[in-house]
Amino acid sequence: MSKYSIGLDFGTNSVRALVVDVSDGKEIATSVWDYQRGEAGIIVDSRNPHLARQHPADYVEGIEACITHALKEAADVDGFSAKYVIGIGVDTTGSTPMPVDKEGEPLAFSDKFGDNPAAMAWLWKDHTGFAEAGKITEQAEKTRPQFLAKCGGTYSSEWFWSKIWHCMKVAPDVFEAAYTWVEIADWIPAVLTGTTHPERVKRGICAAGHKAMFHSSWGGYPDAEFLSSLEPKLAQVRKTLPDKAFTVADAAGGLTDEWAEKLGLPAGIPVAVGAFDAHLGGVGSGIQENVLVKIMGTSTCDMMVTSLDKDLPDIPGLCGIVPESILPGYYGLEAGQSAVGDIFNWFVSRIQPGGEDKGTHEVLTEQAAKIKPGESGLLGLDWHNGNRTVLVDQRLTGMLLGMTLHTSPAEIYRALIESTAFGARVIMERFEEYGLKVERVLTCGGIPGKSPMTMQIYADIMGRDIEIAKGSQTCALGAAMAGAVVAGKKAGGYDNFDDAVESMTGVLDTKYVPDPDSVKIYDELFGLYKQLHDTFGTREYSQNLHHVMKTLLNIHDQVVDETS
Repeated sequence: MSKYSIGLDFGTNSVRALVVDVSDGKEIATSVWDYQRGEAGIIVDSRNPHLARQHPADYVEGIEACITHALKEAADVDGFSAKYVIGIGVDTTGSTPMPVDKEGEPLAFSDKFGDNPAAMAWLWKDHTGFAEAGKITEQAEKTRPQFLAKCGGTYSSEWFWSKIWHCMKVAPDVFEAAYTWVEIADWIPAVLTGTTHPERVKRGICAAGHKAMFHSSWGGYPDAEFLSSLEPKLAQVRKTLPDKAFTVADAAGGLTDEWAEKLGLPAGIPVAVGAFDAHLGGVGSGIQENVLVKIMGTSTCDMMVTSLDKDLPDIPGLCGIVPESILPGYYGLEAGQSAVGDIFNWFVSRIQPGGEDKGTHEVLTEQAAKIKPGESGLLGLDWHNGNRTVLVDQRLTGMLLGMTLHTSPAEIYRALIESTAFGARVIMERFEEYGLKVERVLTCGGIPGKSPMTMQIYADIMGRDIEIAKGSQTCALGAAMAGAVVAGKKAGGYDNFDDAVESMTGVLDTKYVPDPDSVKIYDELFGLYKQLHDTFGTREYSQNLHHVMKTLLNIHDQVVDETS
């Protein structure tokens, strides 16, 4: 008799439920529910472009809406029954922390703070705490360099402590009313298992280690003395946090009777400790050693794992090196780009080249595919939403160099894609620089399945074969795999992730192989990109850039001559 698990994937704009067959990872049914509040689910402020929040009511309503719909769809599959669902896994965006009271109730559920964005979940893309992040980095450099060594050398405005500190400054009433702060990756499994009381919430190592400077070598979260040196009131938050964190192989608890009745699922089935969408997307893609997994969508997350037995150095610029954060038994390493698909969408939707009919993604892609590498004479920096890796600087901005009065929208579109691929290569080379060999590049997300041109450009620029994970919803699949693992083999699941990955993941037949002629040109362009990258992105590097425009023109002329 087949067994099934459910993956809950809480994204930036919606929540998805995926029902999968545990034996082979086959997708049985899926349902998506759009968040109802804000603009596409995001609470924004026209006066502050850095602000991005979400109301936790959208999470709770989304659980019931999408799971019940997915189960209704699955009921049409021969042999399926909700009673055969053995576990649930949860992935979310992050760092997305939320203030809660002494009972674990979100402040946004109270009458006093219901409409206050500061009392809501501070979405991953909220950058309002950039000044606080800079001060955290500065103080840690002086007194706790080991903290920075495990998170790439720079603390980010996207992360846990910078957001809490900023809340204290701009919304002191919310800060004082909060007993503690909980990542939604930890809170949602707690909701399903009735463990939302702060003393019962199981905090996941994924969120704690990559975003909140948690590490077992210094006793968990940052010590009160360090936090007090930033702001004494931050030490109050530290007192509410545990000294232990859990992996996705641990259960947050069992599904409560109340939720079981709402959803039509067996009461008591285990719910896995939560993790970030990208990390479980890596699991759902089939991550293993020497494989770089790239989740490619509006932004990217780049992940690798390596055995805990390996003597792994600290790697500057990464979003963290955390034991067991992606896969139990392995170091989890995370990097990424703050904008990729968002850049392409900005050009199409905001700039609107050629108008609505001539400036669509489809039209621009068709035209851009006819342009040879180097033919446009353009070179860009992919920092339209700052740089996450390896510079970790949200105050950097995008750039496009080499435009003339003959430059076309399609040339710009292609150059923007190339710029993100150059940024991806910088990340890959940083991994390899510190001893992590990239033998395969495995992709998932929205872009790989929609744009063959983009994937070929990435293969040519990165100089690696690029494969695509077979799962159409790898984040939700990874969450479902966590549900199968916490259920265990006796219940029809798995006792470890190695077995789950082997059985439930795979790749499509499509593979993008680097073209030698394109690789040669892109290698030269990458050298120029790296000079721009280091000149505008670092204080240490300084070089006269007079030659860059001339070289771009020379490459353009050479390509045109060869194709004419």
